[in-house]
Amino acid sequence: MNLQFSKYQDFIIEVKNQILNSQYKAAISVNKELIVLYWNIGKMIFDNQSLLDGRNNFIDQLSKDIKFEFPYISGFSRTNLFNIRKFYNFYAETSVQQAVGLNEFPVQQAVGLNKLEIIPWGHHILILEKVKDIQEALFYINETIKNNWSRSILSIQLKQNLYERQGKSINNFDKTLKIGQAELANQLLKDPYNFDFLTLEAKVNELEIEKQLTENITKFLLELGKGFAFIGRQYGFEIGKKSYAIDLLFYHIFLKCYVVIELKAVEFEPEFAGKLNFYLSAIDDILKTESDNPSIGILLCNGKDGIEVEYALKDINKPIGVSEYSFTEKLPKIYEKNIPTVTEFEQLLKVNK
Repeated sequence: MNLQFSKYQDFIIEVKNQILNSQYKAAISVNKELIVLYWNIGKMIFDNQSLLDGRNNFIDQLSKDIKFEFPYISGFSRTNLFNIRKFYNFYAETSVQQAVGLNEFPVQQAVGLNKLEIIPWGHHILILEKVKDIQEALFYINETIKNNWSRSILSIQLKQNLYERQGKSINNFDKTLKIGQAELANQLLKDPYNFDFLTLEAKVNELEIEKQLTENITKFLLELGKGFAFIGRQYGFEIGKKSYAIDLLFYHIFLKCYVVIELKAVEFEPEFAGKLNFYLSAIDDILKTESDNPSIGILLCNGKDGIEVEYALKDINKPIGVSEYSFTEKLPKIYEKNIPTVTEFEQLLKVNK
């Protein structure tokens, strides 16, 4: 009886997976049809907007006529029709004309309409509002697909300008890692890292930064990027008669290696790289297995001189990247006392009424 029940449970799980898979495919199919529809309507608007005086007049009239013909269908408001036209113009006119100078050139070859079809319309509107460059837009589309970003997560990444920060750290990966691993590791790092979810004193120490980062581990992992698995803070080990502790230790699922992160509350100093090199040697000996790639070090400093960093990494034999970080600086207590509380604000408003 128990065996039969167990088999039935497995059967239910399989049925559930089939339903979820079908729902996912249906959602993808519906989204695809919507994006293709908007693309085609965008092209029609672009090709025919001279039929009425002024582009705005054309959009206004078109919205009214579509609503009259299809009163129960949403998505064709004046605002959204402007978005639809902008969507087509941005990906077709900009990229295609720059690439080959022909409006008739298929967008599938220039941009990849199949990629545009995957993400929801709300994501497209966010990208169109914030991005002016075609390559930057495609970057956010690819990252959304790869990481399965929700609209709110995409909004955060746009606001924090991920495109400009990704792959911008100073590192020695080309000399210390295999080609494919070096490229992947380089794209992994950002500069600067944005820790605006932290509120710290101007003269904060490393331990307090670590503490707040681990207390906000979900937001920290989002900033680090996909693939990081948190192992521990102040990860201890012994070499000879001495004990040492790594600030933050991670394992990266896609790079298949340990990642040692060292935090410094001051600007970069050359000796920081030497200490991190020592830590990486220890982790490779203690934790790394034959199936793991060489461990990578990330040094996060409160400022750096690029030339100084390059010289410091020049003869280091372990893969290390150096980036800056930023955070929300807490107001000094002397100023905090002078800022009214919410209750005090409300009382002031009542007095002034």
